[in-house]
Amino acid sequence: MPTLLHVGCGRKDKTKTTKAFNTPDWQEIRLDIDPQSKPDVVASMLDMSSVASQSVDAIFTSHNLEHLYAHEVPLALLEFKRVLSPQGFLVATCPDLQEICRLVGEGRLLDPLYSSPAGPISALDVMYGHRKSLADGNHFMAHNCGFTLQVLVDLLSAAGFSKVAGYRRKAPYFDLWVVASKATQTEDDIKALLQAHKPV
Repeated sequence: MPTLLHVGCGRKDKTKTTKAFNTPDWQEIRLDIDPQSKPDVVASMLDMSSVASQSVDAIFTSHNLEHLYAHEVPLALLEFKRVLSPQGFLVATCPDLQEICRLVGEGRLLDPLYSSPAGPISALDVMYGHRKSLADGNHFMAHNCGFTLQVLVDLLSAAGFSKVAGYRRKAPYFDLWVVASKATQTEDDIKALLQAHKPV
């Protein structure tokens, strides 16, 4: 059975990842920096030494990379690559700063963009972290960097992923989705992998 490492899972499990991962065929390991999330592994993305090298077949991480400082992102991507099996791949999603900056340029910094379980989300929340969570003392929620699609693709390529593909989702999502394969793949193969893990 292939193993999915769910990085930065919070209180979620694989039912909140992608349709392709949410099957009995995938065994999930939940990893988070916050012990209150009750993950299988308590660790930072920057040091996943408790996860053996080449021991997982896929990684899913949603809205986590932006919590790192920009200089830390390459270190996390190298950790992802280290724990992936030779044929392994990464699925990652994070805010689309290109779209958010367009909204800020229109003067919509504090306008509600969408509603979440935590309440209305503005461009300011997307850029710097959810204000209510931060005010409540959850400093893990701070955003310390951000990405456009091209920057994220370039960072993954620089980390040694052989093939990367991604796309942008506009309103009401304002996010980026990428897949990155450790092994060499054809253009058709990486596009098929991206299609398989597109959110429904």
